[in-house]
Amino acid sequence: MPWTYFEAGTEDWPIANASFDAVKATDLYRTYVDEMAFAEECGFDWIGCNEHHFSPYGLMANCNLIGSALVQKTSRVKLAMLGNLIPLLNPIRVAEEYAMLDVMSGGRLVAGLMRGIAHEYAAYNIPPDSSWDRLKEAYELIVKAWTEPVPFRWEGEHYQFRSVSIWPRPHQQPHPTILMSGGSVPSAKFAAENRTMMGIVQLDSLTTARQNVDLYRQTARDNGWEPGPDCVLVGLHTCIAETDEEAQRLLGEGEAYFYGTLSGGPRTAQRIILQKSRYYADSGSSEDRAARRARVKTMSIQERIEAGTVLCGSPKTVVQQIKRTIEAVGNGVFNLNFKIGRIPDDAVYRGMKLFRDQVLPEVRDL
Repeated sequence: MPWTYFEAGTEDWPIANASFDAVKATDLYRTYVDEMAFAEECGFDWIGCNEHHFSPYGLMANCNLIGSALVQKTSRVKLAMLGNLIPLLNPIRVAEEYAMLDVMSGGRLVAGLMRGIAHEYAAYNIPPDSSWDRLKEAYELIVKAWTEPVPFRWEGEHYQFRSVSIWPRPHQQPHPTILMSGGSVPSAKFAAENRTMMGIVQLDSLTTARQNVDLYRQTARDNGWEPGPDCVLVGLHTCIAETDEEAQRLLGEGEAYFYGTLSGGPRTAQRIILQKSRYYADSGSSEDRAARRARVKTMSIQERIEAGTVLCGSPKTVVQQIKRTIEAVGNGVFNLNFKIGRIPDDAVYRGMKLFRDQVLPEVRDL
């Protein structure tokens, strides 16, 4: 849900909101919710919502609010909250709101329990060095709140509750499908140890993604279970048009706005976190991550297509790209983000229809 009205980017953090226009934003929200609901007509299995803060590249500060709107506009598709950033939030509130969405939708919730990226911690003034401990404890507390039928006391390092007994409990039993990040080595291991799905979005490379998936699968085996392809999600910026040239033009312009205009402030926040925190020590040095971010920003759309980090082209081309990703990574679920930067909404609708009519029939049974 990007803000599409900036004319120039900024590296300031936080980004001043003086130019925010509530009338324009009302139209944006209506458009975006309608686009997301249209995914059900296009044969998608899920509609995904996420959570970002202080960020014009994502106006979804609370994915559960969008999820509740989608409950009323859909009837079949699963609603994937990808998801609540639980180290930043009250885990009991997350458990309650997710249970509400699951019951209101008749059991269609996919519950994302995410750690979040660096700038979210700058926004909410939560020490990022405690993010892993908070994530682990919050995860255990949420699952217990969903599954424990009698009131219980919780005395943890980060959370204390004298008595917990949530209403409602989830529709799905023992609880909704849980998806956690698999974008780093510790994240992939944690998802496997807890028998949840894993997701990798905005790939650095197909090779890195496969390494994390292999680790996830091996850790799962070490813990007595075998995850199938449907346990692995890969998220990719996506543009489908009648020709390769048109898709490359649209996504190239959309990503230029996304990386060049909308992402400057979050990059500044991440640099601050990297300089002062051990937050990323678990998945490579801060210098490595900074280099990867700089490389992604400067890559051409053709280079991103060659690297396999986007889906972009005619339906025939995108079918081949999807097959390539499955072969390289071994995932069974794709999170396709059609609204990147300033890609026009009519192009988003055309791309989703082309997916429905010409791509999905070729890849549905892979």
